[in-house]
Amino acid sequence: MSEASLIATLAAPPDGELAALRAVRGLEVRADLTGDLDSDWLRDRFAGELTYSLRSRAEAGAFEGSPDERRRRLLVAARRFDLVEVEEGDQETQMLAGIPPAQRLASWSGAVTDLGGLREAWDRLSRIPARLYRLAVRTERPQDALGLLGWLRTLGRRDVTAFATGPAGTWTRLLAPRLGAPVAFGSLGGTVDGPGELTIAQLMTDYGLPSLGPLERTFGIAGRAVSRSLSPRLHNAAYRELGLPALYLPFQVDSFATFWREAVAGLEELGLPLRGLTVASPYKEEALALAGEVSSLARQAGSANTLLRRRGLWRADTADAQGVVSALLQRRIPLAGRQVAVVGCGGAGRAAAAGLLRAGARVTLVNRGHDRGDYASRLLGLPFVPLSAFRAGDFSLVVHATPLAAESPFPVADLRRGTVVVEMVYGAAPTPLMLATAAAGGVAVDGREVLMVEVQRQFRLMTGRRMPVRPAPVAFASIGAMIGRGAPP
Repeated sequence: MSEASLIATLAAPPDGELAALRAVRGLEVRADLTGDLDSDWLRDRFAGELTYSLRSRAEAGAFEGSPDERRRRLLVAARRFDLVEVEEGDQETQMLAGIPPAQRLASWSGAVTDLGGLREAWDRLSRIPARLYRLAVRTERPQDALGLLGWLRTLGRRDVTAFATGPAGTWTRLLAPRLGAPVAFGSLGGTVDGPGELTIAQLMTDYGLPSLGPLERTFGIAGRAVSRSLSPRLHNAAYRELGLPALYLPFQVDSFATFWREAVAGLEELGLPLRGLTVASPYKEEALALAGEVSSLARQAGSANTLLRRRGLWRADTADAQGVVSALLQRRIPLAGRQVAVVGCGGAGRAAAAGLLRAGARVTLVNRGHDRGDYASRLLGLPFVPLSAFRAGDFSLVVHATPLAAESPFPVADLRRGTVVVEMVYGAAPTPLMLATAAAGGVAVDGREVLMVEVQRQFRLMTGRRMPVRPAPVAFASIGAMIGRGAPP
C-alpha cells in the first residue's frame, strides 16, 4: 500500500502538539504567523524534516517586511531548517544563491480562472529549481477545482503538490495525493489557510492518511456547511475496516444543480466515479427533483438526503425518517398512537413526520412560517400548527427538525415531565434544547443518536454492506452527566 507524506503546518507556537506527530514526515513553521522559532528546540521534540515559511501578503501570507528583512531571515533559516519556502517573487533577489535547489520548497498561492491561468502560474514557478513545488489555488465552487486535479494527474510529476483552498476546495486536498501529489499538508496549532483547511488529525482520523489504499469509487456529503459533519469520519473508518476501495468526501456547495451537473461528470473523467451522496440542507428538495428514481418514502416527504447510483440511474432516498424512528425504538420508546409534534417543516422534518406516521404515531406539524407549514400539511395530510400557537405540553414526544442549534425553538418549561424530545441537529456539545430537556425531567434523544442511525442506513444503501457496529461518536459527556454537574439548562 502506497503512502503520502504528511507535513504539519504550525500557525502558532506549539503547546505540546509535537509529541503526537509520529506518522508525520515534516513540520512546516509559518514564521510569518509564529515568529522565528528555535530550530534546535523543535528538533529536540520532532524527529522529521523542518520547513521554514515566511509567506508574504502577495502569497496569502502575513509577512509585510522589507525585501532586505525577508532575504536575511530566509538565509538564516537555510542554515537551520531542512527546507525553506521560496516564492515566485524571490527569483529577482540574490537569496536563491544561498538556498540550494535541494533545500527549496517553491510555493505559489493565488486565483486562476481557467487551465490556461494555472499553466501560466506553473510555468513561472517551475523556473525555480526546487525539491518540492506547491500550488494552492483559491476557488469558490467545488466543481471549479476539477480542472486543477485533472492538470495534476496529467502533469505526472512526483514533486508537485496542488490543491484548492477555501471551503469549496477541501475535497481536493484528499484526492490530490491519489493523483500524483507526494505531500498532504495539515494544520497544527492555529489557522493556516483559513476556512476549508484540514487539521493533521483530520487527515489521519477522518481520511486515513498517510495510507493510500486502492480507490475505485467515491461518495460524499454535499451541503452549504459540511465542514463539521461527522459523516466522513464514520464512513471512511468503515471503508478501511471492511477493505472497501472507496473514499467519502466533503463538498461545500453553493448551487446544487450546477455541482451535480459538473462534478459528477468531472469525477468520472478523473477515474474516481461518484456512486453515492449524502445531501444536507438546503438541497434535499432539489436532490429529489434531479433523481431518475425516487423511493416511496422520499416521494411522500418531498425531500431526499441520499442519492444512489443504480443501474445507470440516480435514485433518491431518505434516511431522515429512519434516523428518528429507529433512534426512538432503540430507546424502547413506543410510537403507535403517540401524540407527536414535529417542529420544522423542511425536508428533514417532513421525512421524520412521514416515518413517524408510518410507525403509527399521531403527528402534528409545527413551523414558524405558514407557507412551508401549509405545504407540508398538504403533502403529508397532517394537521399544522403555527409555532406561535404551539403548546409543547400537549405532546408526549417532540421532534426538533429546524437547523437552529443555539437556542430552543419553544419554551421547554411548557413540556410535561417525562416528555421525549428528539434533536435532529448535533454539534460538539449538547444543544441548549437537550440540556434544558434533561434538566426539566424529560428524555433527551441527542442528534448524534439520530446521526448514527442515518449513517448506518446510508452506508448500507451506498455500499450494500452493513456498517461495522461502533459506539456513537461522542465528544462530550452524556447529557445526564452534564446536568448532574450543574451544567446550565
